Amino acid sequence: MPRIVLGIEYDGSAFFGWQWQTARRTVQSELETALSKIADEPITVICAGRTDAGVHALEQVVHFDTQAERSMYGWMMGGNTHLPDDIRIIWAQQAIFDFHARYSAIARFYRYVILNRPMKSALLRKQVTWCYQSLDADKMHRAAQYLIGDHDFSSFRAQGCQSKSPCRMMHFIDVYREQEKVIMDISANAFLHHMVRNIAGVLMEIGMDKQPVDWAQELLLIKDRDQGGITAPPDGLYLGGVYYPEHYGITRHPVFDKLPPGAKRFDDRPKA
Repeated sequence: MPRIVLGIEYDGSAFFGWQWQTARRTVQSELETALSKIADEPITVICAGRTDAGVHALEQVVHFDTQAERSMYGWMMGGNTHLPDDIRIIWAQQAIFDFHARYSAIARFYRYVILNRPMKSALLRKQVTWCYQSLDADKMHRAAQYLIGDHDFSSFRAQGCQSKSPCRMMHFIDVYREQEKVIMDISANAFLHHMVRNIAGVLMEIGMDKQPVDWAQELLLIKDRDQGGITAPPDGLYLGGVYYPEHYGITRHPVFDKLPPGAKRFDDRPKA
């Protein structure tokens, strides 16, 4: 049965997250409904990483298996015809070899955008996190470097996180300012529940001079979520892209040029 791979862009502000929920609007339910109309059969999609309520995607990657024969243009344009305005299929291709949107991924990249000015934005009110207190992006960047490497991120995971292991390989974190915005680009082999938002919350407190730069390292070492910072809002969070081995033929975001040599995927595939 052919396997199709799609790149998906969405504004998550009006969704209750990615995953199907009864009587709630989710990205997965909207996408599967649209694709099922094109295929004329039920379609179930598998994503690279589930996003929470209010979280956006610049490029989510999904795959699905189908007996329907359609061109890649047909899947993309036909799917978009049936999708709401806040979801778009931005590319489509047939899977190569044993491609799996989740288990084949080597790294994920998230971007967190903070509007750092005295007034909220009327135009970006659901697309950025607003902070009226001045943020020192340089201090935030220096603090973030403590988190790079293979660590136990217990202090940065949600209390209800269901992952069997709190350990992840953090490839890079860059924090920088672009005029009124402070942006955090972060990549790891995989992420724990609320991990990016919890890291953003800690770095924002450091950026406001409420905590010292080495507080990030202190939290990493104590492995206790109760002593961590606030969970930053979802509004400014974007799944930016997913990196796969080159033989799968998935075009990668330029940010992945920063990955260390030999980066390997996080193996959370169910054991036989």
